[in-house]
Amino acid sequence: MHKKTPLKDLLPPKEKAIAIGIYSGRANQWREEQSLEELATLAITAGADVLQTFLQERPKRDPAYYCGKGKLEEVKAYCDARGIDLVLFDDPLTAAQMRNIEKLLDRKVLDRTQLILDIFAQRARTAEGKLQVELAQVDYFLPRLTGKGIALSRLGGGIGTRGPGETKLEFDRRRLRTRKNRLLQELEHVKQIREMQRSSRTEIPLPAVALVGYTNAGKTTLFNRLTGAKGLVSPILFATLDPMIKSVRTTNRQVVLLSDTVGFIQKLPHELVAAFRATLEEVVQAHLLIHVIDISSPIVDEQIEAVQQTIRDLGVSEKPVLYALNKMDLVENQQAILHSFQNRLGDVIAISAETGEGIQKLMDQIAFRLTAFWERVRLSIPMNQQSLISQLHDQGKIYKKTYVDGCIELDVEVPKKLAERVRQYSLL
Repeated sequence: MHKKTPLKDLLPPKEKAIAIGIYSGRANQWREEQSLEELATLAITAGADVLQTFLQERPKRDPAYYCGKGKLEEVKAYCDARGIDLVLFDDPLTAAQMRNIEKLLDRKVLDRTQLILDIFAQRARTAEGKLQVELAQVDYFLPRLTGKGIALSRLGGGIGTRGPGETKLEFDRRRLRTRKNRLLQELEHVKQIREMQRSSRTEIPLPAVALVGYTNAGKTTLFNRLTGAKGLVSPILFATLDPMIKSVRTTNRQVVLLSDTVGFIQKLPHELVAAFRATLEEVVQAHLLIHVIDISSPIVDEQIEAVQQTIRDLGVSEKPVLYALNKMDLVENQQAILHSFQNRLGDVIAISAETGEGIQKLMDQIAFRLTAFWERVRLSIPMNQQSLISQLHDQGKIYKKTYVDGCIELDVEVPKKLAERVRQYSLL
């Protein structure tokens, strides 16, 4: 069993917070309790400490106060007594709800979407990532301007006030729409640059494999294990925001491009799915998806569904998927768990990215799934074509090599696109 460092020890809390959620029917109570626990983890990632959670059973959300005015009066008394700075809600709030709740509680209020946007604003490193965060913030605030009262009047610092989209008080629709148009233009320019970079990669016709999964499922640990990279590994949610891409050789010596992408999450704001579509293009363009699953999570089923829903939202649900059941070293009854998920999902591999367990089987499966991408050819290449010979060595698997009359004869397995380009050198 691995000892995990508590998140609160990694990020000292800056604000005192509470979290509020509602559920309909006793059958959904446990699920909402887990969702509130995740919201508290998000808060720690953002820099707050959730001191208490409030959960109310309601058939539906109150249109004016989300959880009902009586419950909010109870919440206000607790906040006043404990000096709470921040009140978090587990679902998106409407403009009217935000306005009414802030007026009643007289303190900063954020919903789950705003909290995730704030974390993304903290963690975006590339110019594209920052643009995407700001666009998502603008999309969020445009229909809610009338609901932003106290939260925008306290822009001195703290959660919910970060990012280039929230640096001025004078928010109005005209300015936001103007800013949105500028952001779209800048992102379009970035997209064109990315497409040029991607087209240059497709000239090197290697298969692309994308790691997808719930946030903190262990994708970056697996990426580091497979590629030898040193990407940030942390229990902090959304530790990886900007995608990483590296080449790796499978067990049969064939080269693939592996990408590590941002983690998905339950109730992922649609603003983020839309704004981060450019970043998630690595998923859209991939030939194979590896869905990394934290098998030790108590809400593993909900996490799987959240990832599958995001994959559907991206329009890539038809892509082949290989399921990697990660953190198997943390669970008991491994064989029973493996068989259960095989029955449900099909092709699954039990792994531990931390210990290396099952990694060889995973690499074997990646190679097997990409078999159709490759073609074995016999070639005679003039010795003066050194760049082409190097490319064949770099991207292919050499079975036999001989030197004949100023040429090098190769029995090699290469990507089909490359095989077409070198067809003129074929040995009949």
